[in-house]
Amino acid sequence: MKQQFDLIINGGGMAGATLAWGLNYILGRDNALNIAIIESSNDDTNHAGFDARVIALSYGSRQLLEQLGLWQAYQAIVTPINDISVTDRGHWGQTTLTPQEFNVPHLGYVVELADSGQLLLDKLAQTNVTWFRPNSITELTQTQSNVELTLRDGQQLSAPLIVAADGGFSTVRQLLNLDNQQTSFEQSAIIANITTSQAHQGVAYERFSEHGPIALLPMSQGRSSLVWSMKSDDVDAIMALDDNGFLAALQHAFGYRLGTFEKAGKRVSYPLNQTLASTLVHHRVAFIGNAAQALHPIAGQGFNLGLRDVAALIHQLTETLLANGDIGGFSCLNQYSELRRDDRQHTILATSGLVSVFSNQHWPLVFGRNLGLSLSNCVGALKKPVAHQMLGWNHNLPILKSHNSAS
Repeated sequence: MKQQFDLIINGGGMAGATLAWGLNYILGRDNALNIAIIESSNDDTNHAGFDARVIALSYGSRQLLEQLGLWQAYQAIVTPINDISVTDRGHWGQTTLTPQEFNVPHLGYVVELADSGQLLLDKLAQTNVTWFRPNSITELTQTQSNVELTLRDGQQLSAPLIVAADGGFSTVRQLLNLDNQQTSFEQSAIIANITTSQAHQGVAYERFSEHGPIALLPMSQGRSSLVWSMKSDDVDAIMALDDNGFLAALQHAFGYRLGTFEKAGKRVSYPLNQTLASTLVHHRVAFIGNAAQALHPIAGQGFNLGLRDVAALIHQLTETLLANGDIGGFSCLNQYSELRRDDRQHTILATSGLVSVFSNQHWPLVFGRNLGLSLSNCVGALKKPVAHQMLGWNHNLPILKSHNSAS
C-alpha cells in the first residue's frame, strides 16, 4: 500500500537533516509537514556524511543556523576560528584575516561531522519525520501531481515533491537520467587529525606548497584537521609512509608555524573532482547540497553553499505553503532555482579559480598570487571580496522567520 507524504527527502546527512528540521521549525507546529527521509546507512554512526571529518562553518552559516533555531545547540560542539592565515610556502606573499576587521566575533567555526550528525538526529527525534533506513530508491516515477517511489524493500511512497540530498553521486539524478558536469582537478586530498607542539590558538591556516594547498583547521582538544591537496600521482607515495615519515613530509611542506607535528590520526585519501548538476530542479524534484554541486575543498565553501541551498528552499517552500500553493509545482521550484543562480555561479567560479591559481607552480602565477596576497594584506579594501566569500556574505537570501508561536 502506497504511503503518502507532504515531502520526501532522499538522504539523511547534513543537508537533508537540516532541511527536515528547518522546515518544521520555520513553519511551526500548526503547519508542520509530514516528511519522509530515505537513508541508505544502517545506523547513525556509519553515515558517510557523519564520519571523523570536519566542516568549517562560515559566519554566514552561523547566522542561518540561528534563524533555524540550531545555533544554541551548535555552540557546545564548535571550535571558533579566530584568524585565517594565508601564506605561500617559500615565497613572500601572505595575508591574515581577523574578526575585528569585519566586526564579527569569529570568522567561522569548525565542527566534527559526527557531532553535528548526532545533534541533528536528536533534533529530528522531536518532530514527526518518518525514517526509512537502511533503504534506497529503486524506482522513481513522475506523475502530474506526485513523485512515486519504490524502495529496495518493496515499500511504495508518494509525495508532491522529492528533494535530492543524496550527495555527488545522487541516486535521484541517476534515476532521472539527468546530466551532470564533472571536472577532474587531477588532484587528491589526504585528510587526518593532527596534533602540534604549539597551540593553534583558533587560527586556521591555508598554506600553498610545492605539492599543493594545505589547510589546517583548529579543532577541540588542541587538535587540527588537515586537508592536504596534491597531484594524484603523488598521493600513493605519501599515503605509504609510516606516521613518522608522513609527519616529516608534512613538516617540510607546511613549515613550523605550529611548531612540530607530533601525531597523526587515521589518514584517508580521495580524488578531488567538481560535480555540477545540470539543473537544480526537475518536474517535482529539487537538488540541494552536494547533489546540486560538489566542490574542491580549497576554500571550504562546499557545505556553506549547500546550507544556503537549504535555506533558500525552506524560504520558497514556506512561502508557497502559506499561500496554499503547490510546493512541487513549476512556479515554486523555478523561484528556488532563480534564488540560487547567482550565488551558486559565483561560488563555483571563485573556488575553481583558486584551484587554478594556487595549485600551479608556473612562475608568472606564483608571482601574481604572491603580489595579490601582499597587496591585500596592506590594502584593506582588497581583502573584502575574499573575506565576504569566506564569511558567506556573497548572497541575497531572505531572512527566515519562524511561524511557530512558541519559538
